[in-house]
Amino acid sequence: MALALLLTIPAWAMPSDDDTVFDTVNYRAFNGRVLDSESNRGLPFATVEVIGSNIATVTNIDGDFVIKIPKESAATALKISYIGFGNMTVSLGEFREGRSTDIRLVPKSIQLQEITVRPEDALNLIMDALSDVKNNYSEEPMMMRGFYRETIEKGRNYVSISEAVVDIYKGGYTNTFQIDQVKLFKGRKSADVEKMDTVLFRLQGGPNTAILLDVVKNPYILLSDQYADVYDFTLTDVITIDDRLHYVVSFNQKPYVEDPYYKGKLYVDMEKLAITEAEFELNTENEDEAARMFIQRKPLGMDIIPERAVYRAKYTIDNNRWYFTYARAEVKFKVDWKKKLFNTTFTTMSEMAITDRTYEGIEKFAAKERFKTNDVMDEKVYIFFDEDFWEGYNVIEPDQSIESAIRRLNRKYLRRNG
Repeated sequence: MALALLLTIPAWAMPSDDDTVFDTVNYRAFNGRVLDSESNRGLPFATVEVIGSNIATVTNIDGDFVIKIPKESAATALKISYIGFGNMTVSLGEFREGRSTDIRLVPKSIQLQEITVRPEDALNLIMDALSDVKNNYSEEPMMMRGFYRETIEKGRNYVSISEAVVDIYKGGYTNTFQIDQVKLFKGRKSADVEKMDTVLFRLQGGPNTAILLDVVKNPYILLSDQYADVYDFTLTDVITIDDRLHYVVSFNQKPYVEDPYYKGKLYVDMEKLAITEAEFELNTENEDEAARMFIQRKPLGMDIIPERAVYRAKYTIDNNRWYFTYARAEVKFKVDWKKKLFNTTFTTMSEMAITDRTYEGIEKFAAKERFKTNDVMDEKVYIFFDEDFWEGYNVIEPDQSIESAIRRLNRKYLRRNG
């Protein structure tokens, strides 16, 4: 019998089926791969947007994407953007049904001598960005639709894969009473999982955790005023994102700070001083304190050591306002039994892409409909084999390892229950 190990969202994060907007039947699907024109490598997490609409997705780890557009849409082109590369507009007429179209982005270099770098104090730059949130992000609540996926790997084998379309009530950025809410709309999980032998991993929080990675809406994660005494901030580069110049502000916890904090980069639009991307990683040197941030319950006689915890958040611009569009979290643990010689590595990954948004039909969810911080998504969704399960909903294409794992686990289930 498996013992229970319950993983929850980090300590910093513990504080109706109306579908009139989203067409699920009459749509066209466009497949592509975003590549670096110089190295020919796939570009992961590139933003793919339908020009003239709010429909969007991101590329997977291999650079692949599929985007589904309602047939009645007047859209004619996609906009592709990626850090450090020039934007590209691609006509929908360039895509061929059933085939993937390669899209090669060109690196965009910056002549630093032509840029006036300001200010000298990088911390003040971040504080200025936070003080100008009302001018750069939505003050009004909106409704969003997103695609969420979470996986658990034991060693190199997937033991759990779950994914869902979610509805999101996204509160205004300057109203602390408008708390973001998530509701599962449609979801599924892998048909079978491999035995975990001696320990059962369960992830709490699911899509709620992904929404909390909006570091502009939830600045207490990284950017509260008290962090001036915790972090050293440095202006390290100037790059282009979405054809706009950006400061790159690197940060790391001060040498004398013992508790686990973060290191990473914040990307700040040079003209508007808006934070448009964030990449950060937890300092796991203090193993006991780092473990307390994640582990809610574990068996006696077992040590759980977080080895790496990496996070990412992205925003997209529309009419001089930035909107939360993507989040990813990946955490690697070592599980060590005190009286046994072996140890096991588990890696958890969760990601969410916002695929549509609207200011119409704004309504908070009833308490019974909301996905709660102690919910486990694997317990909320069901097994499906229908290849057309997602219909016209936009999803994040699974990378090759996830796609092959789903096929393998489904075949195993069919053999066992056929």
